[in-house]
Amino acid sequence: MSLQVLVVPEQLRRAVPGGIGTYAAGLLGGLRDLDGQRPLPAIGVYASRRPGGAGAGPDPLESFGFPVTTSRLPGLALTRAWDRGLVHAPARGGVVHAVSLAAPPVRAAHLVGTVHDLLWRSTPDAFPPRGRHWHEAALRRLLRRAAGFVVPSAVVAQELVAAGAPPDGVHIVEPGCDHLPAPDHRGAERVLATLGVGGPFLLSVGTIEPRKNLQRVVAAYRAALPQLPERWPLVVVGPVGWAAGGGFAATEGVVAVGRVDPGVLAALYASARVLAYVPLAEGYGLPPVEAMRAGAPVVSSRALPSVQGAALEVDPRDVAGIAEALVVGAVDGPERRRLVEVGTARVKGLTWKVAAEGHLAVWEALG
Repeated sequence: MSLQVLVVPEQLRRAVPGGIGTYAAGLLGGLRDLDGQRPLPAIGVYASRRPGGAGAGPDPLESFGFPVTTSRLPGLALTRAWDRGLVHAPARGGVVHAVSLAAPPVRAAHLVGTVHDLLWRSTPDAFPPRGRHWHEAALRRLLRRAAGFVVPSAVVAQELVAAGAPPDGVHIVEPGCDHLPAPDHRGAERVLATLGVGGPFLLSVGTIEPRKNLQRVVAAYRAALPQLPERWPLVVVGPVGWAAGGGFAATEGVVAVGRVDPGVLAALYASARVLAYVPLAEGYGLPPVEAMRAGAPVVSSRALPSVQGAALEVDPRDVAGIAEALVVGAVDGPERRRLVEVGTARVKGLTWKVAAEGHLAVWEALG
C-alpha cells in the first residue's frame, strides 16, 4: 500500500492567507507539478468548511488536483477544536502535514508541522498579547504531537531545537519563489497612475505591522530623498496588520497601495529601482527572493535568512544605514547590476518543485 499523506493548508481558507498561504499554495502546486515526473504518495487535502458554502462554486482547494476532505466546521471553530483535541484529522495511518502551528491531533498517523518562525519569543513587543499566547500554546502542542518538523531556515531550526524539538526531527526546506505569474505591467501602471505615480519608484512589500519596521524605512526614505536624482516615491504594498498606525502614509512621497493582484506585484518588483525589506526579525523573508527573481536590487535586514548575501544588508534599527543603502541600491549603476546578478544566482534553485521534493523526503522517511 502506498504512503498516505494528508496536507492541512488551513491558511488558504483565510480572507488574507498571507505568507503562510503563499507557502501552502506553493507546496500544493509543486506537488501537482511533480505528478507524473516521479511516484507520489496518495496525497489528500483537509480543511475547514469553505466560506460561502456549497453554492459558492468549485472549492479553490480542488484546483491543485488532490482529493479534498472538508470539515463541517468553519475555520475558527475547527482550529479551536483542534487546539482542545476535540476533532482529529481524518486519517488512519500515513502522514498528516500541517502548514502552520494550527495543526490537528492525529490517530495512528505521523504528524508533521511547518514552523515558519518563533518570532513571538524573540520580538514579543511586535505581537499582540493574545497572539503571543496562542503561538506559544500552539508550539507546545505541536512539540508534543509531531513526529517531525519542517522549517525554512537554519535560524528557525536552531530556535526550534532550543524549544525542545529533537534535532533529528527538524528538517530545513527552503520555500520556492516562482509562484508569481507573469508581470501585469498594464495593471501595475493603472494602479500607480491612480495614485499619481508615473515614473521611477522605490518599493516596500509586506504586512503593515510593527515587526516589519516600516516606520524606520519611511524615515530612511525621507533621509535618502535629497540624494536621489528626483523625488522618486516610495510605493508601499501590503495589507494592514495589527497596530499598524498609519502616520507614514502622510509622509510626502510615500504611496500606500494596499494589497494588489499577484501579476501586479510581479510587475512592481520588475519595475522598482530597489526593494526595501528590513524587518526587525524574520524566520525567512519571502519578498526579497520574489524581488530577486524579478530582477530587482534588494536592501534587506542583516542576516535575513532568505537573502544569503545577495542584498545590501543593513541593521534594521539604523535609519542612516538604511538610507545610505537605499540610495546605493536605487542609483549606483554598477552596484545595482551586481545585486541583480547575485540575486538571480541566489534564487535559481528556489522553486516549489524543489521544495515539494524536500517535503516528500520528510514524509517518506516517516512512512
